[in-house]
Amino acid sequence: MPACVAQDELGPTVNDYLSPGPPEPSRDEWRQRVEEAKRRAKDIARERSDHRELYAPTPEDPDIVASERVLNDESLQRGDIITTKKGTFVYQGRSDQPRREGDFVPIEPGSRR
Repeated sequence: MPACVAQDELGPTVNDYLSPGPPEPSRDEWRQRVEEAKRRAKDIARERSDHRELYAPTPEDPDIVASERVLNDESLQRGDIITTKKGTFVYQGRSDQPRREGDFVPIEPGSRR
């Protein structure tokens, strides 16, 4: 019986495409890595403890946060009045265009619009 050509030539197998990856570390190498990681963690903890002022969270100014929220409010419409840390403004921008600093016109205290 004649042999089929496909049977004569073996192509690559799945194993030909799989990379073996890095070798598994020995038990001693693994322990050494764990000890190094523990040492680094202790060093970082000591550094943070010795220099707390460098790692203290900076408190967010609630006025600045509120101002940013108002200025980025997508629901603002022309004529809306907003109050920020810098004063009171009337929004004169358009909802179909990006906001610009000039879209917020200051309202002078005591003036009527």
